[in-house]
Amino acid sequence: MRLSILSMAGDQPVLSGAQAGRQLLGKLVAAAHPPAEPEPVYLDFDGVTVATASFLREGVIAFRDHARATLPALYPVIANASPAVIEELEFFLRHRKDALWACRLTPSGEPREAKILGELDEAHRSTFDLVTRLGTASAPSLAAQSQESLAPTAWNNRLSNLAARGLLIERRSGKTKTFAPVLEVA
Repeated sequence: MRLSILSMAGDQPVLSGAQAGRQLLGKLVAAAHPPAEPEPVYLDFDGVTVATASFLREGVIAFRDHARATLPALYPVIANASPAVIEELEFFLRHRKDALWACRLTPSGEPREAKILGELDEAHRSTFDLVTRLGTASAPSLAAQSQESLAPTAWNNRLSNLAARGLLIERRSGKTKTFAPVLEVA
């Protein structure tokens, strides 16, 4: 799924203010449909030159939080953002000690140059890096493979936190949950 931020924001290349962000949130919520299988939803910033922190907070971050709470198979990803938008988003996320996926999309919609914007604390960063290296993991498998002496419950808490932020896809198979990165890191 790919949602054009420029068109949803009335073809305005400069996006600012909390009210405009809330208007975007309403449009994003209306456009987002629950997928049958977990998948990213690309919030395509192509054509947007600047977006303020208040706009991003009320629009993009609020949509990520809404999607993760009510559409658990949908994983918001920032796509094709200008350097100014990335800088503003990065600053905002670091201030909140939060993180979000970002990438470039090819004309055919393939993600490239995927990276995490923002900040993860040391425990979540090491967990994310381990899952990225393995490709897919469960709490029991991380407990068995890691150098850290953590119980599966602690691993599950870390993995669930990363999934709640939209950084890892969570899949259930019976009682077991497996986790994998939403995108491949560049």
